[in-house]
Amino acid sequence: MAKFELKLPKMGESVAEATITNWLKEVGDTIEMDEPVLEIATDKVDSEVPSEVDGKLVEKLFENDDVVKVGETIAIIEIDGEVEGEGSDEEEQPEAASQVEESVEVARETASAESSEDYSDSSRFYSPLVRNIAKEEGISLEELEKVEGTGKDGRVTKNDILSYVENRGDQKQEPASKTRGKSIDTEKLEKKVAQKPEPVVSGEDEIIEMSRMGKMIAHHMVDSVQTSAHVQSFIEVDVTNIWNWRNKHKADFQKREGEKLTFTPIFMEAVAKAIRDFPMINISVNEDATKVIKKKNINLGMAAALPDGNLIVPVIKNADRLNLVGMAKAVNDLANRARQNKLKPDEIQGGTYTVTNVGTFGSIMGTPIINQPQVGILALGAIRKMPAVIETPDGDFIGIRYKMILSHSYDHRVVNGALGGQFVQRVAQYLEGFDKNREI
Repeated sequence: MAKFELKLPKMGESVAEATITNWLKEVGDTIEMDEPVLEIATDKVDSEVPSEVDGKLVEKLFENDDVVKVGETIAIIEIDGEVEGEGSDEEEQPEAASQVEESVEVARETASAESSEDYSDSSRFYSPLVRNIAKEEGISLEELEKVEGTGKDGRVTKNDILSYVENRGDQKQEPASKTRGKSIDTEKLEKKVAQKPEPVVSGEDEIIEMSRMGKMIAHHMVDSVQTSAHVQSFIEVDVTNIWNWRNKHKADFQKREGEKLTFTPIFMEAVAKAIRDFPMINISVNEDATKVIKKKNINLGMAAALPDGNLIVPVIKNADRLNLVGMAKAVNDLANRARQNKLKPDEIQGGTYTVTNVGTFGSIMGTPIINQPQVGILALGAIRKMPAVIETPDGDFIGIRYKMILSHSYDHRVVNGALGGQFVQRVAQYLEGFDKNREI
């Protein structure tokens, strides 16, 4: 019998760790190749880790809620024969087994060390970067709580934690001249004022624990507002040609392609074209806001609502290279698997611009929050029948048209009003200029 180390697989360029949420197999259970062994969660998506071999689970190195780094051994599976890459010489087997046991012990010690501190227990928000620095420097939650933050609402920034690490050990006490004469009651009052007021809860109120994803979304939203200077531009669009064209072709499209033809792929196609015209919308800003990173690929994120009310943003890679049929298939596939919680971690990574459809819920417009580290997001309002002035060679007259509002939120640190307005105007021009005689 040989032992196989099941490791946490790579899950995308920006994913370095994951949290174990549920073990699907217990010690002693038989496992088949490609059978899920455990469920994990990143700050982006939930996923499963399948076994790479047939065998029996003999040891779990982590428990639920433990944080594991990519590449770490998370379980030991006993298999028949030898692990691929090991020699068949019996004299080498004890050495190989010893190496496995040593690796297991290292993983176990690492798990114990890294799971000893859980910064999520704090009511104070710490960004992933601040938490990682604190973890690497061995700063406990109690110690981290004492670090003074210079960010908005007292938030601890990167510079705050680095400054603290540099001066760690120095006891900074308030001079006696300042504290002399200060009464105990005054000190208590100052502390009380500094604290955020707690909501008043009566006996009839229901307290609902936020889900793990809900907490992460809340943190991401606050972090985005504190990072980017949000500005909005709005424009009204006549989509009558698109409305009539879709009604004409949707039945044939579904019969031929086996897919529904919604408005979303048409809108995504227009956004991708507009980004090609204005590539400085397709950028991100480095952490200290000193450099702009211009993205080569146009990867469109499309915000999708989940059954539990949370939101996820799957990404259509190289969206500008897809024709309308390809775009429709990509949109439908990602949306369906998002609702079934079957997206892979890689499929929600690498977005360079995001589109969200607030019109799905009847909203005519919205002011969406930018999906960091992007610099723009477009909200699609509901399509409504509206009275409108129609210009003709014979004069103007009033008619009924299908119209919607596009809301463009952008980061005013790097996108000025002219660029933000021109971009959403170009999207509108592509939509209004849609060829009503187009074949599909």
